[in-house]
Amino acid sequence: MSRLLGALEMGGTKMVCATGRADGEIVERVRIDTADPTSTLEACGAWFAERGVEALGVGAFGPTDVDPALPHFGCMLTTPKPGWSNVDVLGALRSVIDVPVGYDTDVNAACLGEAVYGCARGLRDVLYLTIGTGVGAGVLVEGNLLHGAMHPEAGHIPLTRDPADPMPSGVSACPFHTNCLEGLACGPSLWKRWGDPVAAGMADDPGKVALIGGYLGQALATFVLCYMPRKIVIGGGVGDHLPLLPPARIKLAELLNGYLAIPEMDDLDAYVVGNSLDGDQGILGCLELARRALGEN
Repeated sequence: MSRLLGALEMGGTKMVCATGRADGEIVERVRIDTADPTSTLEACGAWFAERGVEALGVGAFGPTDVDPALPHFGCMLTTPKPGWSNVDVLGALRSVIDVPVGYDTDVNAACLGEAVYGCARGLRDVLYLTIGTGVGAGVLVEGNLLHGAMHPEAGHIPLTRDPADPMPSGVSACPFHTNCLEGLACGPSLWKRWGDPVAAGMADDPGKVALIGGYLGQALATFVLCYMPRKIVIGGGVGDHLPLLPPARIKLAELLNGYLAIPEMDDLDAYVVGNSLDGDQGILGCLELARRALGEN
């Protein structure tokens, strides 16, 4: 039987701890509510230690330091989550469980999960975009998760505001930018425009869907030109529950205007897709981070 691995998907409201194996089998999982850093990380570390995992993969909410060469690798940066800024996540976990640890962002872990176990399996260049309370992107380039000065913050690329947008000019759901993807397309932006988007019947309103899908398509055009992924996977609460992909594909094709002579552009339905792992892409990506932490090929 293959080694038992640990997967920790860190969220602002909950931590999902799971054990599993390199073939994608999830053996056990538990939810631990996110409270103060000390008690939360001690509880997570103890859960893994009790199960004897041989390595641990962590997908953390951000922003966080994901560069192993830097002294603050595995630490939170300034975050809106109260009490979590500058917390040494890796140090806290290692004080409880002494095993190899792979560490990255939650959205990079989700990207890795789709690339290893899901709809992008076998591809080395993949973009995973989550649209929910915020917008984040995980990027796989030539088989490696993209880092740099920090992890990608692709949710904050600037967009051109649609004149039909009912949200007033200068107003968005992002406290930093009035016209970024997150500010115009995340869940809170829907509330700003229409209140409860479910009660407002947004999913059945072609105009509302086209507005948000158009913003997504604008962003995808930029991502395609910059990253040249072989597959684009869309997830998150908004991405999963609203039919944004058809208008996003239309806007993507319109903006690229035939410029890219690549096979992917011939079948946008297969190129831009929804997530394929029933919400487990983050956990499965963390299992792959754990496997890689063991140095396995």
